[in-house]
Amino acid sequence: MSHENAITKEGKFEFLEKGEGHTIIILHGLFGALSNFNEVIDQFSQKYKVVVPLMPLYDSPLLKTSVGAMAEFINEFIKFKNYNNVTLLGNSLGGHIALVYALKHPERVHSMVLTGSSGLYENAFGGSFPRREDKEYLRQKIAVTFYDPAVATDDLVDEVHKIVNDRNKLVRILALAKSAIRHNMEKDLVKFKMPACLIWGKNDSITPPNVAEEFHAKLPDSELFWIDKCGHAAMMEHPEEFNQLLDAWLSRKV
Repeated sequence: MSHENAITKEGKFEFLEKGEGHTIIILHGLFGALSNFNEVIDQFSQKYKVVVPLMPLYDSPLLKTSVGAMAEFINEFIKFKNYNNVTLLGNSLGGHIALVYALKHPERVHSMVLTGSSGLYENAFGGSFPRREDKEYLRQKIAVTFYDPAVATDDLVDEVHKIVNDRNKLVRILALAKSAIRHNMEKDLVKFKMPACLIWGKNDSITPPNVAEEFHAKLPDSELFWIDKCGHAAMMEHPEEFNQLLDAWLSRKV
């Protein structure tokens, strides 16, 4: 399948918009490549309008490099595009940003899909990168994200290597990772009234299965689906299974 997905620029926003129908907004995680949603975009843009805004994770002033500031950026984007009744789909940090946005602007959110979401607890992928020049060391760090270390391809390692060796990007990654840990959503989960779909890798070591169980227990209207032999980025490691689960859930909800 071709992944020729063109990025549109309007005002200060850059985003992908593909398809027609109910709007699904995809919020990526800390490393663009670790939130590779190509298969999701290809399938769901045939039935829905799929939108992927590029978040300024690496270009914001340091003081604005936080989960809250990214949620505010998404608020500005959604208002600018005048989207309503949206489904937010977020992986990792993107799930956390979805939660913060939906808590403040529930009137615009139809439903949420969280996969490997931070917001309760995570084993920080960042922490620090003491040997960031060393590609083998980075490969091992990235491989922890997946059940199958082979998913940490050379391209992926190169992409992350580029990001963490850019000092400006690195300080922002660490700032976002710290902000995510500080910004705990546990007390807020009871306030979410919209339906939530949780799709989780059984072998996620970044946001382990007990995190999914806690989201499920505390979000008033949630369903939890597991994917076997799967780590932190289900839509990338098991795209077909992820898409099947999501498609069935959306068909019932939208």
